[in-house]
Amino acid sequence: MHLRYHLLVECDETIALSADAPVLFSRPSIDVLFESAADSYGARLVGVILTGANEDGARGAAAVHAAGGAMLVEDPATAYAAAMPTAALARCPAAATLSLDAIADRLLKLGTS
Repeated sequence: MHLRYHLLVECDETIALSADAPVLFSRPSIDVLFESAADSYGARLVGVILTGANEDGARGAAAVHAAGGAMLVEDPATAYAAAMPTAALARCPAAATLSLDAIADRLLKLGTS
């Protein structure tokens, strides 16, 4: 039996695991992670949504943006499964829509700033 947990970022910036109910049929849920990380890191947070087959992550993307963080979303036109990036962009239209290569470049630049 494999147990699956939500990953959360605590206010002191440590991580915790939660066996709370799935969110949009997902555990771990990207929404849970992004919402807790947005509360902890605020404007210092960069969230990334890649290909996926459901809407998990859209609510979290909006939370990251509302906290002043940056959201990078894979271009749905080139994603293997466009549902997740499409939902994220609908909830967070201010997110940067980028190709996978452009996301990698942006993250590398952030890591060296």
